[in-house]
Amino acid sequence: MKSSKLKKITEDHHFRVAIFGSARMKKNDPRYKDVYNLAKMIAAKGMDVVTGGGPGIMEAANKGHKAGRTGNGVHSMGLTIKLPKEQITNKHLDIKKEFHRFSNRLDEFLFLSNVVVVAPGGVGTLLEFIYSWQLVQVNHICHIPIILVGYMWHDFLEWMKKWPMKRGFLDLKEMDCLYSVDTVKEAMDIINKAHHKFMRGKGEQCVNYLKYKIED
Repeated sequence: MKSSKLKKITEDHHFRVAIFGSARMKKNDPRYKDVYNLAKMIAAKGMDVVTGGGPGIMEAANKGHKAGRTGNGVHSMGLTIKLPKEQITNKHLDIKKEFHRFSNRLDEFLFLSNVVVVAPGGVGTLLEFIYSWQLVQVNHICHIPIILVGYMWHDFLEWMKKWPMKRGFLDLKEMDCLYSVDTVKEAMDIINKAHHKFMRGKGEQCVNYLKYKIED
C-alpha cells in the first residue's frame, strides 16, 4: 500500500471517483448507507474510488467499493492525513498514502480524480469541495463533474447565486461543473456519462494527471 503502487495505478489510466464527506457520519445514518451503495455501483462499473481513508463517509465509500467488486481489477484508495488527534484509518483500503499537509493531500485528490462526489460534511468537506471547484474554475484541471449529494447543498448554492453572483464575483457559467442531486442514483447517472466520455477518448478523455502539474 505504498505510493509507488499508487504511481503505477495512475499510469494504468483507470477512471477514478473521489468521494468527500464527514468523518463523523455514523453507520446507522441513511447517508452512510447511500454512499456505501454508490461506491458499490462505482466498483461494479469498473471504476476506482478515492477517499480520505478515514471513518464515516470515507469508510462507507471504501467498504461499499470492496463489496461491489466483480474481479474487474478496481482499487479502493485512501489519502490519509496525519492529525494531532489521530484519525483511525478504515480497513477497506487497497492503497494508502499518508499526508502531513491538507494542501498536498488535496492536490493528490485532484491529480487522481475524474469525478468528484461531495456528500454531507463539515469544514473539511467544504474545503475539499471549494478547492476542487476553484481548480476547475481557473482551468488548472479538466472540466470534471463535481456532484453535490443531498439537501444540505441546496441552500449553499442559493447563497452563491444570491451573494457572490449577484454582486459580479461569479458568473453563472462558472457553476457549469456543479451538479446538485438528491439521490445516489442521480449521482451515478452523471458518473456513468463522464465514464462513457473517458472510455471513448478521442479528444473527450479528461485525465487530470496529464493536465495538472504538481510542483515537487
